[in-house]
Amino acid sequence: MNLSYIHKITIHIILGLLLYNLDFFPRLFYFGVIAYFLISIFNAAQSDKTTTILQASAYIVGVEVLFRMTGAGVFYESSKYLVILFMVIGMTYNGLSNRSYPYMIFLFLLIPSILVASLNTGIDANLRKNVAFVLSGPACLGISALYCFNKRLNHPQLKSVILHLGLPIISLTTYLFLYTVRLEEIFKGTQSNFAASGGFGPNQVSTVLGLGMFVFCVNFFLSSKSTVIKGINILLFGLISYRAIITFSRGGVLTAILMIIGFLGIFYLKTSLKSKRRISLYFVMLLFASSVIWLVSSSQTSGLIDKRYSNQDASGRVKEDVSAGRVEIFKSELEGFYSEPIFGVGASVMKERRKAITGETIATHSELSRMISEHGILGVIMLLILLITPLAYRINNTRNYLFYAFLIFWFATINHSAMRIAAPGFIYALALLNITYEKRPLHRKRVIRQG
Repeated sequence: MNLSYIHKITIHIILGLLLYNLDFFPRLFYFGVIAYFLISIFNAAQSDKTTTILQASAYIVGVEVLFRMTGAGVFYESSKYLVILFMVIGMTYNGLSNRSYPYMIFLFLLIPSILVASLNTGIDANLRKNVAFVLSGPACLGISALYCFNKRLNHPQLKSVILHLGLPIISLTTYLFLYTVRLEEIFKGTQSNFAASGGFGPNQVSTVLGLGMFVFCVNFFLSSKSTVIKGINILLFGLISYRAIITFSRGGVLTAILMIIGFLGIFYLKTSLKSKRRISLYFVMLLFASSVIWLVSSSQTSGLIDKRYSNQDASGRVKEDVSAGRVEIFKSELEGFYSEPIFGVGASVMKERRKAITGETIATHSELSRMISEHGILGVIMLLILLITPLAYRINNTRNYLFYAFLIFWFATINHSAMRIAAPGFIYALALLNITYEKRPLHRKRVIRQG
């Protein structure tokens, strides 16, 4: 088990090296990943289909930003469609729960916004592209939730899905270290740093690295069966955390911290007194490691990261807007709701309106305000479905110790990064799994009768 884990980590470090150094490798890697998981899904035994499909989807979610960063994908949104494809394949094998109908309603409620958008802006290639961009995320969420609702997984299977989410993030982290070797030359201010993010969007990179922080924190607490594996997990947590922090994009890091709190809170409450003492010791170790990571990050950025998280500019002046302009975008989208409260302004129309007014293409950072403005009262209904359904499901299914962590990730991410990537939709769906405990085999003592 330990050797297998180390082998997987080593392979993904090597993949990061190849992705950075060989121009042809990203596209080869992209098609290799797709082929590997399709073959795995079709060859898996019926009893293993659900786990294999979720492992495949988790891996795509973890590698999505790396695909985009290296230009590996055939098109920008391809990872969301791959997750949808895997889920649809899963539906043909495993079917759906009768209780998953709220997510069918959610998917149907997305349709009117397309019709409204076509009436407001006309049908052209630009409309099709914009609608696909803003609705691919909600569609990925709805289809993932539809498939995952009440699907049975045991704890080892859930941990294997989480590991598949984290492995490609090791490759991403390796790539980032290679991309910016001389870090001291790239930190000039407190704004989000593209150079430290592999030349890609810091928000998306920070979000995925935050997921990596969470994955290897969970592994540290749940899957460290030896001192060596404990050390590897805390090292991976440290390296990924460091790269997340120095993107200067706060959303992913703060979301990871909230997820870890949500996980540890439930995990601590549900364990025995003996386990609580062990968890407390591990938590102290995690805090110490986190303090070292922060000190290193502060030193490497000459204190600029401290100012960033204190909402200051490079000169130490406190910025008036802690949201970096997100509040103004939120307000403008509420105006769209006020103008068209029933069916909304239509999918992607608010972005077009902002472009017409400002001359810039400014995408929303909040899926909440986007859904309300572009879908109207239907958007409010969709949000209520997304909020109420998992909480109602939780009443009778309390064994998923990652439930609140998953919901925290979804809710926090859609409020700082909307649904630009597949991660929030897929992670949300994981909260709907029916996690079971494996029963230990009962060994009965054989009674030998003497005649």
